[in-house]
Amino acid sequence: QWMPVLLIFLVAALTMRSWSEERRAGTLESLLTSPVSPMQLIVGKFLAALALVALALLLTAPLPVTVSLIGPLDWGPVIGGYVASLFLAAAYIAIGLTMSVRTDNPVVALILTATVAGVFYLIGSPMVTSLFAYPLGGWLALLGTGARFESITRGVLDIRDLAYYLSIVGVFLALNRYLLEKIRWAGNASRPRHRQWRGLTALAVLNFVLLNVWLAPVGGARLDLTEGKLYSLSPATRQYLQQLREPLLIRGYFSARSHPLLEPLVPQIKDMLKEYQVAGGERVRVEFIDPHTDQALEQEAAEKYGIRPVAFRMASRYQAGVVNSYFNILVAYGDQYETLSYEDLIEVKASASQQLEVLLKNPEYAITRAIHKVAEAYRSGGDVFARVQQPLQFHAYVSADDKLPEALRKLKGMLKQQLDDLQARAKGKLQVDFTDPEANGGKLAEQLQQRYGFSPQVASLFDPRPFWFYMVLEGDGQTTQVPLPEELDKAALKKAIDAALQRMAPGVMKTVVMVTPSAASGNFRGRSRYEKLRKALAENVRVKQDSLKSGHVPADADMLLVMAPENLDDKQVFALDQFLMQGGSVLIATSPYDVRVGNTLNAARKTSGLDDWLAHNGLTIADSMVLDPQNDPLPVPVERQLGAIRIQEIRMMPYPHFPDIRGDGLDPDNPITASLNQLTLNWASPIEVDGEKNSQRKVSLLLRSSSQSWTSRDLEVIPDYRRYPDTGFATGDKRGRQVLAVAVRGAFDSWFKGKPSPLLDKETDKAKNGGKDKDKSGDKQDAGKPVVSGVIAHSSDAARLILIASNSFARDVVLQLAAQADGTEYTKPLDFIQNAIDWSLSNDGLMALRGRTRFARTLEPMSHHDQLFWEYLNYALALLGLFVVWLWRYRWKRQRQAHYQAILGEGQA
Repeated sequence: QWMPVLLIFLVAALTMRSWSEERRAGTLESLLTSPVSPMQLIVGKFLAALALVALALLLTAPLPVTVSLIGPLDWGPVIGGYVASLFLAAAYIAIGLTMSVRTDNPVVALILTATVAGVFYLIGSPMVTSLFAYPLGGWLALLGTGARFESITRGVLDIRDLAYYLSIVGVFLALNRYLLEKIRWAGNASRPRHRQWRGLTALAVLNFVLLNVWLAPVGGARLDLTEGKLYSLSPATRQYLQQLREPLLIRGYFSARSHPLLEPLVPQIKDMLKEYQVAGGERVRVEFIDPHTDQALEQEAAEKYGIRPVAFRMASRYQAGVVNSYFNILVAYGDQYETLSYEDLIEVKASASQQLEVLLKNPEYAITRAIHKVAEAYRSGGDVFARVQQPLQFHAYVSADDKLPEALRKLKGMLKQQLDDLQARAKGKLQVDFTDPEANGGKLAEQLQQRYGFSPQVASLFDPRPFWFYMVLEGDGQTTQVPLPEELDKAALKKAIDAALQRMAPGVMKTVVMVTPSAASGNFRGRSRYEKLRKALAENVRVKQDSLKSGHVPADADMLLVMAPENLDDKQVFALDQFLMQGGSVLIATSPYDVRVGNTLNAARKTSGLDDWLAHNGLTIADSMVLDPQNDPLPVPVERQLGAIRIQEIRMMPYPHFPDIRGDGLDPDNPITASLNQLTLNWASPIEVDGEKNSQRKVSLLLRSSSQSWTSRDLEVIPDYRRYPDTGFATGDKRGRQVLAVAVRGAFDSWFKGKPSPLLDKETDKAKNGGKDKDKSGDKQDAGKPVVSGVIAHSSDAARLILIASNSFARDVVLQLAAQADGTEYTKPLDFIQNAIDWSLSNDGLMALRGRTRFARTLEPMSHHDQLFWEYLNYALALLGLFVVWLWRYRWKRQRQAHYQAILGEGQA
């Protein structure tokens, strides 16, 4: 941050005597008349000063080396910082040499160098650019040495930035050469040769200036040194752009005048959007408009896209007030569009000094996510078979009509009619067959039971005749089961088949069903506890809320997300179990403990209703909580007496109930955690994995605590720092890693295998109530409506179960608590769940982009003693470097002295 300013004074001091001392001592004439050319003299002095600056920068090398030992350092910005410092120093040195040749007073040369270099720095600084509107301010930033410096220190070597510094070097070295030649003419009359020198110098300066103009449109000639290529379009983005079949419009709405903290970000976004245009070719059109300049554009933005200016408070040199400005991006594809506001594009982080740091959050993820979303929405509204590459087979395993209940006989007729219509639309891409599993001695029934876990179904306890009614869709190596709709009518059947077809077609938006405690109890008003999670998921998938009280998962569900379940009954567990048996993906976040956050912290035991079901699948959550010395802090209000006034302040205290998981605590082989870098799991419990039950499945230990963690069953979660100043809690004797989250993929056996379906219990209740029934959720049921249910005994190998042993880590109140501690919005739990969904739904593109956040890298937690060790080690290494330089210089002087003494000795002899 301070290097552009510090180098001004360092270089001014290094170059102040380079030519002025020669003029003052009268040795300049000797140099100009020596066999060495003036240009060689200039380049020699230039390289000598640059070598000294390089040596000074080399002495700072222990800093990034030691940082890399205590955290996941990205070497790209480090290399960029050193390269930018060398090029900036080269520009300042060229200025210093030119200023030094103009005077015989070194102090005057120092002042001139600092002034000229300072002007180049200030002209592009926010202090100056904020006084002007965006276009002019952007041009001034391009002229400033500081703005170019920041561009390179991101870790991106752009040929335009490097050429800018080289052009300054060329301009001032050319002026230096001209001034040396002018000294030779001192006192002589003007001659044509003098005019030639002026013309050649002006031509050289003009060419160096025009070099920047010629290279301005060249945006692709750059090298991204950052790990993961943070500032270059990823392969995932390029793949999405290649899949486009219709023109894509990306329009940036940016006002000429905006908030001073936002204005420097506009050129960065524009550069990235231009990369989208280059990568997409003719399929992508990028526009930049200022709605304030055209009332029609402003009206279109407001009425058609809902884009309106935002009022920002700002202060300039002349006034303080409010400016209404645009900072939006529109992504339109076909008749679908998505808008991004400044909240989607930037991240604000408060530092300890209460100053705000405003940076781009992850613009590529936001823009590519919007492209992915509008493209899927557009495709899902069209012909699904146009996206199917391989023919699909629809298998209906249905019993003969005489064995089916009357409602299912009608449904069978509706099914045939709908499949005939689909075949007509499919144009050969859909094959249909109806087969009776009990025909030919029931051989097919045995195969279906072995392959899919299908078993005979019954309509009710009062009609125990078994029958078969299963539907399976296959194609391109994938298999998806079409669930029997809860409502046995034509509309529900069509919805179930369409949902299955959408899952088989590539590039279609998926549906995630959320089950939260409020939804499970029938109170949908309480869903705000997971509003941030719901909003984050809605960026990429359709989110539905359901209680599972009916015993069914919605037919269009692609994944089931169960957050903090509480006292789930048999029907709810059955719905979850059968969804997994259908080859679905289930994510469960649960723990035996729940902590409520308010004015205080209250922990209580909680029964999920899933303990037996999880144990049946080889996963057991221990009845304890994990405490870890490697943890995130807890904001604790502390009262302090300031004279006669008592004030309350927030202090960050260590809190072992917030395990800080990073490094080897994150599974590097699973895409869910490979790019996560860090995660805090609040009030988590250990998970025990039964190796025998999971021997045929693939188990990934996603999250693990540190080796020094311990467990406790104590419900007291308020720390006592007086008794335990280091951790706030008593430490356990048994230390070791604890598994906090797992992902299991493979074939599962149903918990209800060999048991009657819980859905049939409704018939008994209806008989007791005279044919009337009202379930616990309060929904009235039709007395004449049949209940059809069977048990799928086992799943396919595609089933996935993700278990996270924490009830509260993704709740809004906990995320707000983390934001208060970090000074910025904490989204790692949301990223973790989104990665899990993408992994389950095989959407690896967005998962890779989501990890490209700017605030992901943090140092390893350490004690105060360790902090002092690394700090003083860097001081010692710096002094050691200086000593090595002195020793090298001392030996060089001794060798030179010995050399001259040998020459003198030979002369005397």
